[in-house]
Amino acid sequence: MSGPATPDDVVELRVHGIAAAGAGQVLNQPHVQQVAGDRSAGFYRPRPHCPDASDAGGVTREAYRWSDLPSGTAVRTLSLVFLLPFMLLNMAIWMRPGDPASDAVVRSLCRVLGLTLTALYVLAAVGVALDLVAWQCLSSPACLSGRSWLSWLGERPTGLRLTVLALVPAAAIALIWRVSTRPGRSFTAFRPPEPTVSGHRLSAVGQWEAEPLVGRLRSIHVATAFATLDGSLLAARAAQGASAFTIVLAVATGSVLAICVALLCTPPLIDRAPENRRLDGAARLLRTIAVGLTIVVPAHVLATPTRWHEGGGLPGYGSTLTWLFIAHAGLLAALAAALLWRRDRQPGHPPLIGLGALATAAVATAFGVAFSAELVHRMADYLDRTASTPEDLVPRPPGAYTWAIYGFFRAALVTLVVAGLVALISRRGRSRAAAAIVARDFPDPPAEAAPRLRQVQQAIVRARFTELLIPLAVVYACLAGLGAATTALDLLGLYPGGTIERYAGVPAGLVNFGIGMGSYLIGATVLSLVIGGIFAYRTAGFRRHVGVLWDLATFWPRAAHPFAPPCYAERAVPELVRRITYLVESGNAVLIAGYSHGSVLVTAAVLQLPPHVSGRVALLTYASPLRRLYARLFPAYIYDDMLHDVGGRVGWRWLNLWRDTDAIGGWIFSAHRPDEPLTVTGPAATVDRRFRDPSDVVAPPSDSVPPPIKGHGPRESDEPYIEAARELVERLRKPMDPGPHPADRPAGQ
Repeated sequence: MSGPATPDDVVELRVHGIAAAGAGQVLNQPHVQQVAGDRSAGFYRPRPHCPDASDAGGVTREAYRWSDLPSGTAVRTLSLVFLLPFMLLNMAIWMRPGDPASDAVVRSLCRVLGLTLTALYVLAAVGVALDLVAWQCLSSPACLSGRSWLSWLGERPTGLRLTVLALVPAAAIALIWRVSTRPGRSFTAFRPPEPTVSGHRLSAVGQWEAEPLVGRLRSIHVATAFATLDGSLLAARAAQGASAFTIVLAVATGSVLAICVALLCTPPLIDRAPENRRLDGAARLLRTIAVGLTIVVPAHVLATPTRWHEGGGLPGYGSTLTWLFIAHAGLLAALAAALLWRRDRQPGHPPLIGLGALATAAVATAFGVAFSAELVHRMADYLDRTASTPEDLVPRPPGAYTWAIYGFFRAALVTLVVAGLVALISRRGRSRAAAAIVARDFPDPPAEAAPRLRQVQQAIVRARFTELLIPLAVVYACLAGLGAATTALDLLGLYPGGTIERYAGVPAGLVNFGIGMGSYLIGATVLSLVIGGIFAYRTAGFRRHVGVLWDLATFWPRAAHPFAPPCYAERAVPELVRRITYLVESGNAVLIAGYSHGSVLVTAAVLQLPPHVSGRVALLTYASPLRRLYARLFPAYIYDDMLHDVGGRVGWRWLNLWRDTDAIGGWIFSAHRPDEPLTVTGPAATVDRRFRDPSDVVAPPSDSVPPPIKGHGPRESDEPYIEAARELVERLRKPMDPGPHPADRPAGQ
C-alpha cells in the first residue's frame, strides 16, 4: 500500500494498437529517439531540444512500439500464413468459458484436435510424395514421360521408391519442428520484475512459464507426426502381406499414437509445473522412440520383396484420411457439447458466449483440411496431363479430399448466404438505432448536411454489424462439422456428384461445378493470405486491416499447438510492467494510454503492477475492444470483476473514449448515451466517455470539407484525447491516498 504522494513529473506512456506506422506517428513527432528496448520493440521519446518535446504542462511523452513482435521479418510474416490452422486452433483453447466443470474437457478436446491437425499436415505430405508420386506416378509410363527428375526412380522397386520419397514428409516434419523451436527465444527472456499481485487469469500474461509446456507439446506432436508417417508406410506394407515384424512395428506405432492422445487428455499431467523434469524426459523419450521407428520402418519397407501388388491409391491412405476427418467431426461435436453444457449458466446469460472456441476450432480444422486437399489436388492435376473430368484423374487423389473440398465450398457458400440474409434482416433495426444516434448528435442540421448525415448513419450501421459475427461464426462451425462428417461416405466408395444426385436430386454437373469452384476458392484464399502477409509486412496501413487476426491470435501463448507462432505478449507485457515500475520508482507518475489492442496490453500490465506503483498510475483507453470483442471471445479472461479490479488498482483514474462509428472499440462499463439509463453505479460509471463522430457534419469556416469520420482511427491528436489526458494528469498531480489496494483483498470482491 502506498502512502500519500504529490507527483509533479508525469510521463504519458502511449501504447499503440495494431500496425502503428512508427513511434513518430504515435507521438505526433517527426524526430524521436529510442530510450529502451531493441529493434523488435522499444520505448521512444521526442529528441531533446526539439519543439513540442513535452506539452505545455510539462508532461513527458513516451511511446512503446511493439508492432514488429507479431510480424518482424518477411519470412516470419509469411510463415504465419501457412501456420494459420495451428494458430487458430491455439487461439481456440483460450476462448473457452471460465467454467471449472468443463475447463479440463475443453482443453483436452482442443489439444487432441491440434494433434489431428499435425497428423493431417503429415498426411498431406504423404499424399503428395508417397501416394501420388511414389505409388501412382512412378508406376505409370505416361506420368513419367518427359519428367527426367522422376524417371530415374521409375524402374526401381516399389519399396525403394517409397523409402526414398518418404524423405519428403520426414523433411516437412523436420522443418516445422525446427521452425517451432526458434522464434520463441526472443520472447521468453523477458519476465516481470516481481510475481503477480492479482488473482485474475489475465494477470498471468507474460508470467506463465510457457516453454516447458510448449516443449512437452512439441515432443508429443513430433512423435505423432513421425508415427503418422510410419503408419502410412506400414499400411502399404501390410497390404502385401503382414509379417510378424510388420505387426510388431504396427503395434509400436499405434502405442506411440495412443500414448500421445492419452497425455493430451490429462491436463493435470501435461500442465504440470516447469520443474517437473521427469515428465519432460518422458515426452522426449516418446519422441525419440518415434524417430527411431521412422528409421526402422522405411528399412523394413525397403527389405520387402520386389513384387508389390500395385494399382489404385496407396493402400490404407484413403481410409486413414477419411477416419481422420470423421474424428474431426466427432471432436467438434464433443467440444460443442462441453461448451453448451454449463452448470454456472445464469438467467439472461448470452448462450453464445464461450462458443467462440467452437467456431475458431472449426475454422482451424476447415482451413487445415482445405489447404491439404488443395495441395494434393493441385499436385494430381500437375502430374496428370490428360484429365478431362475428376473421374479421369490418373494419378487420382483420395475421394475424402474431394468430399472435403465440396464441404468447404458448401460451408462457405451457405455462410455467405446466411450472412447476407442476416445483414438484410438486421439492417432495419441497425438503421433505426443509427438514425436515432445521428438525430441526437446533430440536432437541427442545415439542409446541405443531408448527404453527410447519411454517410455518418451508414458508418454506424456498418459498425453495429460486429455483434452479429459470433453467431455467423457458429453457423460456419456447424456447417464445417457437417462437412467433415460427410467425408465418411468415402468409406463406401461414393463420389459426391453421383451420390448427391441420387439421394438429394442435385444434378451431378452442379455438384462437380461446386467442387471445382471450391478448389479455386481455396486456392484464392491461400493466395490472398500470402499476398496479405507480404503487404502486411511492407505496408503498415494495409496491415492495420489484415493484421487483426495475427495480433489477436499471437497475443496468447502456445497452449494447444506447439507449431503455432510464438506469443509476443510474453515479452510485451513484462516489458511494460518493468518500464512503468522504473518510471514510478524514479519519481514520476505515469499516464498509460492504450489504443485499440494496446488497451489489452496495458490492462494486463496494470494487473501486474505492485501497489506502490499502481497508486501513481492513471489509465486512458480509447477505441478499446476489451468489452466489445475480448469479453465475448475470451470470457474466462475478460469479465466484470477483472475490469473493476483494474479500475480499483489505479484509484479509478481511468477514462475510456469511444465512438458509435467504431466497429472494433466500444464502451467498457456503460454506454452513457443520453437516451439510455445508466447500467452501472459507483466509480465505474465515470470511466466511459462517448464522443460523437464526426465532430460536425458541415465544413468549418476554415475548411472546404466536413470533418472526417474517424471510426476506429488513431486519435492522439484529437481534442477529446488531449482533454482526457490533461484531466488524468491533473488527477495524478493531486495529493492522493489510494486506500486499500485491490491486491489486499480476494480477487472478484
